[in-house]
Amino acid sequence: MRRNLLLAAAAATVAVVSLAGCGDAGSSGTEAPPSAAVGAGCAPVAGDALVVLEDDKKLQNTDNVIPAINKKASSPQMIAALDKVSAALDTTKLIALNKAVDIDRKSSKAAAEEFVTANNITAGIEKGPGGKITVGAGNFTESATLGEIYGLALTAAGYTVTVQQIGNRELYEPALEKGSVAVVPEYAATLATFLQGKVDKNGQDPSSNDLDTTVKNLTALGDKVGLVFGKPAAAQDQNAFAVTTAFADKNGLKTLSDLAAKCSGAATVLGGPAECPQRPKCQLGLSEVYNFQAGKFSSLDAGGPLTKSALKQGSVSVGLVFSSDGSLAAG
Repeated sequence: MRRNLLLAAAAATVAVVSLAGCGDAGSSGTEAPPSAAVGAGCAPVAGDALVVLEDDKKLQNTDNVIPAINKKASSPQMIAALDKVSAALDTTKLIALNKAVDIDRKSSKAAAEEFVTANNITAGIEKGPGGKITVGAGNFTESATLGEIYGLALTAAGYTVTVQQIGNRELYEPALEKGSVAVVPEYAATLATFLQGKVDKNGQDPSSNDLDTTVKNLTALGDKVGLVFGKPAAAQDQNAFAVTTAFADKNGLKTLSDLAAKCSGAATVLGGPAECPQRPKCQLGLSEVYNFQAGKFSSLDAGGPLTKSALKQGSVSVGLVFSSDGSLAAG
């Protein structure tokens, strides 16, 4: 399973909803409320290539990739090596890494080695105090590949590194706190919300659509549980809304504001997980932030094969995906 989604309902609950809770897959074609269909809308257009519409009003929180580090295990050289990875990693490169593993069927280790070589990651890295460390990773390929990249950077910094896929956040985060795992590739907004739930379940959601705010809150929460962080990468893995390039070209769309202005109405079909209509980072948020109104909602999955197939086959106009999905790679 991929990282936990910020599809969560009320922010005040700081509850993190895992993908396992995104609802059963299907294609119910659930009708939107009658008031939703405000115009003609834009019927689906089939096509093999998908493109994410820019979230120009920043509906989504800042789930930038960020190194999470056990404070006692950290050193300036370790953080500097991980920061070099962050400086080289943007969303386009993260998409390419996911394509290499998920579509081209390379191993995470091979994809990581190619990335490190292409971006000259290990050149000039200063040696740290050394010793044996474990880099942990979540149980999905993106995290595994990022873990391998971190491992190569830290090997260049003089550490003897083991990279280990551990499982979900509920398993690897306690190991990170205890120090049996030294480093994990994480996601800023989701981890901040997760840690807030551990530190104070009744506290305000620390995640934000402003990266500086999210990292500031994450740093404060990390300090309470013995974690420090490297610099966030430009790369993000978060909720996004995709259309086929044919649909975007036909309707002149580049942003979600374009979608709302040109495609609100009866013919537009939104696809996503079953709970999407009630979630502030899905249909509810599109309505409140962009005033986008779909004519119909089709219950599919959370950024998975059902949603992507429905887009490509012309069953839905726009669908919820992950911004770093390998299927979004150009060409």
